[in-house]
Amino acid sequence: MTPTRSNLLAAFLGALALAGCSETPQELLPDTNPLVFEITSEDGTVEGWMLGTIHALPDGAEWRTEAVQQVVDQADYLIVEIAALDDSAAIGRTFNELATSPGQPALTQRVDPGLRPALREIIERSNRSESDFSAVETWAAALIIARVAATGDPANGVDRAVTRDFAERGVREFEGALAQLSIFDSLSEDDQRDLLEGVILEVEQTLKRPGRLRNAWLKGDTEILEEATRTGIMADPELREALIVRRNRRWADMLESDLKAAPRPLIAVGTGHMVGAHSLVTMLEERGYRVTRLGQ
Repeated sequence: MTPTRSNLLAAFLGALALAGCSETPQELLPDTNPLVFEITSEDGTVEGWMLGTIHALPDGAEWRTEAVQQVVDQADYLIVEIAALDDSAAIGRTFNELATSPGQPALTQRVDPGLRPALREIIERSNRSESDFSAVETWAAALIIARVAATGDPANGVDRAVTRDFAERGVREFEGALAQLSIFDSLSEDDQRDLLEGVILEVEQTLKRPGRLRNAWLKGDTEILEEATRTGIMADPELREALIVRRNRRWADMLESDLKAAPRPLIAVGTGHMVGAHSLVTMLEERGYRVTRLGQ
């Protein structure tokens, strides 16, 4: 069989997610402190806020701290990576159009020989066979197998939750599904294969230490979260530039006019964009804004 639309969609929505966890928290833990920031101009005027999101969580995961809820309540509108996350049919069509191309090499032939046994095991864990990927481009195959180690559900993603919070106030998007998927689709085949190899290694590590990144997100542990932007697939300079740095630069440019306007936005994007030397936080500070973490 070939991957179904729903399976392809689930893979995409989980691809940029920090991994889930086998245990399911049912209450707000004392050390819960997701990354949330206040953005002020040089004269101290509050211009907006930022929230580092996670794109998938287990059922029952509680994350709305007082600081998070305060900025959700105060912001006039929301900016996210993709606004129509609940329109799974439209996203699925976009993904399928970009993800498939006939005549692809066998998936195991697209990675280093030393990684082929691990890839075969991951394919088996995903309840698929290698023939299922015969028409799937390498980047899309990487996103599909990335879901093997993730127990979180994209339906519980923070970006989806805050988008619903702002249904009456307005939601804008930095990219949209087509633009975001096109970033992967436009990678060279060599970079796509680097992505696939990086995902294989990340799946292996996540299966050994389930919940590490999910717990780091809940705690706002910047050391572990920043490490994730330099290791795994992000250890590859070309992939890091394409998936994080270049996008942050473009978003920071887009935000300059938004932050100067009277309505104040909440910017809610993946936490990987909020930490590290080339983070959105750093790029806004370079443009003269003061970005302060709340809830500490």
